[in-house]
Amino acid sequence: MFNDDLKIEIPTLGPASLPGIKVAVLGAGKMGGILLQAFLKNNLLHPEQIIATVAHAERAQALSVQFQVEVTTDNLAAAKAADIILLGVKPTQVPTLIEEIKTVLTPQKLIVSFAASVKTSAIEEAAGMHIPVIRAMPNTPSMLAAGVTALCPGRFVSGDQLVTAQKIFNTVGRSVIVDEKHMDAVTGLSGSGPAYVYIIIEALAEAGVNVGLPRDVATLLAAQTVFGSARMVLETGYHPALLKDQVTTPAGCTVDGILELEEGGLRVTLIKAVKRATERAKQLAAG
Repeated sequence: MFNDDLKIEIPTLGPASLPGIKVAVLGAGKMGGILLQAFLKNNLLHPEQIIATVAHAERAQALSVQFQVEVTTDNLAAAKAADIILLGVKPTQVPTLIEEIKTVLTPQKLIVSFAASVKTSAIEEAAGMHIPVIRAMPNTPSMLAAGVTALCPGRFVSGDQLVTAQKIFNTVGRSVIVDEKHMDAVTGLSGSGPAYVYIIIEALAEAGVNVGLPRDVATLLAAQTVFGSARMVLETGYHPALLKDQVTTPAGCTVDGILELEEGGLRVTLIKAVKRATERAKQLAAG
């Protein structure tokens, strides 16, 4: 979670990466705050290009000081002033929010929603017009600019608008474009995935303690091993199976450990976890 008491340092301003546009973040909660900070830190937008909203005036004042941008409780005014509208409210609040700002929406504005399980068609229909809508599914490592966001465009989104959305979410990690039919699977894998990885890190650390390591050392070894292994996959482009084989020497220690993992069903359990989370995401999307 971003630090509510810390006034972020704004970099020396050069040309903004997205000049000439106004972005509104309606519902600047956890992810909205992460994005605001990333926009400024990466010089994607200048402070005067951003307006955010929250529910309470005291919170608005605090965030305005923290981020040095305009923060208000007036969703309608923010949406009216914006070219790109980011929806950061809870999924159940999206219909009410769209109804609130409907009178200032136009087909020239772009809506980007990171409200989980809310389909692009639902927002289009609520708006009552051919408005471009992009659905985004970021994950929590976005807080450290190490996240991944899946983007799916609605029926009226142009190629340039999709590129703009990628620029927005690339400030907090990487982005991929998927068909909307895959968004529930994205939720089950990368949305829920950090929780699975934390369990793996916790288990590895507990194992280290069990074989005699101090807890802080075991946790550092486990976490950095997962971090480094992930970088190997991303930066080498090698299949994980090939990288695994490079660690596994004949008759060595690693192969015995892998045999234990296979006997314990780790691989199958992880697959089942993703499938179970995906099914739950489908249920939530269906209402």
